[in-house]
Amino acid sequence: MARNLVMVAKLIDEDPEQAYGYSKVALRLASRVAAVREAAGFAAYTNQKYSEALAEFRAARRMTGSAELWPVMADCERGLGRPEKALDMAGAPEVQRLDKAGQVEMRLVAAGARRDMDQLDAAIVTLQSPELAANSVQPWTARLRYAYADALQAAGREEEAREWFAKTLEADRDGATDASDRLAELDGVEFVDAFDDEIEADADREERTAEPTVRADEPVAADRSEPEAESGRD
Repeated sequence: MARNLVMVAKLIDEDPEQAYGYSKVALRLASRVAAVREAAGFAAYTNQKYSEALAEFRAARRMTGSAELWPVMADCERGLGRPEKALDMAGAPEVQRLDKAGQVEMRLVAAGARRDMDQLDAAIVTLQSPELAANSVQPWTARLRYAYADALQAAGREEEAREWFAKTLEADRDGATDASDRLAELDGVEFVDAFDDEIEADADREERTAEPTVRADEPVAADRSEPEAESGRD
């Protein structure tokens, strides 16, 4: 069981489908272990199997009594097309039991639910928080700033969006977001892949210098360089 859990953790980002397979094996071996149910939930969640993920997270929560999985459970409700349920969960007492990272995650889920319901202005307000305004960089800072910038751009507030994509870039030390690309797009910068251009140029050169070919049905001209056969010799 432990070996299968290790494989789930190792593969969940690079090969989610294979990680899901290992999680199913772990479930067959030890379905009464909370860590197994939680790992199975995340494997299902990564593969967008939201109903299955929610069932596994609920099982793990019953076993541990922890509220730690509350934000991802709410996001599963979003995945199932129930943003109203996700918003209800955002206002539940369980949120007060979350640590700071969990509360920020819950705020991100709630803002996403607002956007699902086409409540863009409400999503922007939901993301406005002391954590967003803080100058210190925490593990959640880049994602929070990115979500805020994205919502601002969706609302047509491009100058503010540019400012917050720039702030995201300052906090995104691991390159977890595409804030640099979004910032360049707002600035009108277009990136060109020089490697692709070089390959195309090489292909053009090869085409121009290629030897002409003769079609099978095309008559071949006689070779005038060979001497004609002499006749009348003894």
